[in-house]
Amino acid sequence: MQIPLRREILRRWGIKDAVMGESLFNLTGKCALITGSSRGLGLVLAGGLARAGARVALNGRHAGPLDAAVAELRDQDLDARGYPFDVTDVVALAAGVAQIEADRGAIDVLVNNAGIQRRGALAELSASAWREVLEVNLTGPFLVAQCVAQGMIERQRGKIINICSLMSEVGRPTVGAYASAKGGLKMLTRSMAVEWAGYNIQANAIGPGYFLTEMTRPLAEDAAFDAWLRSRTPAGRWGRPEELVGAAVFLASGASDFVNGQVIYVDGGILAAL
Repeated sequence: MQIPLRREILRRWGIKDAVMGESLFNLTGKCALITGSSRGLGLVLAGGLARAGARVALNGRHAGPLDAAVAELRDQDLDARGYPFDVTDVVALAAGVAQIEADRGAIDVLVNNAGIQRRGALAELSASAWREVLEVNLTGPFLVAQCVAQGMIERQRGKIINICSLMSEVGRPTVGAYASAKGGLKMLTRSMAVEWAGYNIQANAIGPGYFLTEMTRPLAEDAAFDAWLRSRTPAGRWGRPEELVGAAVFLASGASDFVNGQVIYVDGGILAAL
């Protein structure tokens, strides 16, 4: 098909043409809030979105680590500011979102990354530990998305990216609370997509496999677990945090405008293998 004819067809359908020089993955001018981004995967995702052009708002519960994370990104000439609040505190959350939008502009992209892990056998796990994991890993994303979605609905556009897990699909001993929360987050993602797609909001998720982070360091240093993981993963290794950035940029950008309610597993092939 000749380029002029192709452009005319795309114009009539209201579809942007990447041939015209518009990058599908360019986030310039977009504001992105990444919760739980003072360290680990959240900080890496924030940096990746910033490199794609976004103005990023980092979030964490404590100002000290958050300030250090912001300084790290600014040292790389990336546009970042920090906003300390607890994602489970409705009042603090609403104030934080309002401050972000006053400082950074409307939130175009939300990455629900904040999460915790409390290991323990189900028969012995305390009720308080169970509630804490579900509160942060499932209720937190609901509350943040509910707050941010108000503006997205009004503006008729938005991207929500929930950070799920392999444990959204499978279980292992001692992570029952975490798996329950992440399984719930998968279904919450689909519910967001169903309810908000009519407002041009895309809600999707990323399901990381085993990545080398501060949280997984004890597992990586366990020789038996490390050997098991490498043998269980078709790629034969742990994931590197920066390998999540591509999926995040895709889901935050115009390249995913007709993708909704999906979980992209970035796991080296674990879920594909018996």
